[in-house]
Amino acid sequence: MRKFVVYELVSLDGVAEDPDTFFADWDDAMEANLAAVIAAQDAVVLGRRSYNEWAGFWPGSEIEPFATFINGVAKYVTTSAPLDREWANASVVDGGLVEFVRDLKDRPGGDIGVHASISVAQTLLAADVVDELRLVIAPRIVGRGRRLLDGLPSLRLESIRSTTSPTGYLLVDYRLIHST
Repeated sequence: MRKFVVYELVSLDGVAEDPDTFFADWDDAMEANLAAVIAAQDAVVLGRRSYNEWAGFWPGSEIEPFATFINGVAKYVTTSAPLDREWANASVVDGGLVEFVRDLKDRPGGDIGVHASISVAQTLLAADVVDELRLVIAPRIVGRGRRLLDGLPSLRLESIRSTTSPTGYLLVDYRLIHST
């Protein structure tokens, strides 16, 4: 069975909204971490807002390795309306998100990821379908903005890995202990 992996950039106080405002010192360890995460993925699930922003940015970007990855990977977009922008390998999620992801996990393939789509990550964490949570935590308290873990039920996690990048960012990976 495929793994479903949530990869998010967050502040120390859990804000995931607009990480470009508090991620300034991207270093080689963070780059290697991202490269390892995306190397295992062959599909991503995006929310409508992230899709719209990214479809306007990533097709013309030369920021590697993410540009090549996100432009080529299968992208499943959760939305109730047709997509406004064309983007290679993008399709709309047919039916409910949780059921779609459960079905996708049962198909052959690599890991499935969520990047930046806070609502999608929250919905799937709450539905107990996420297998791993991979966070890059900035050494900043932002104070306001949408937080990744707000409104979630109690979740049990097992630490897989934890390291600090040269510029002081925490790279932490957790396995979710699924309820039975």
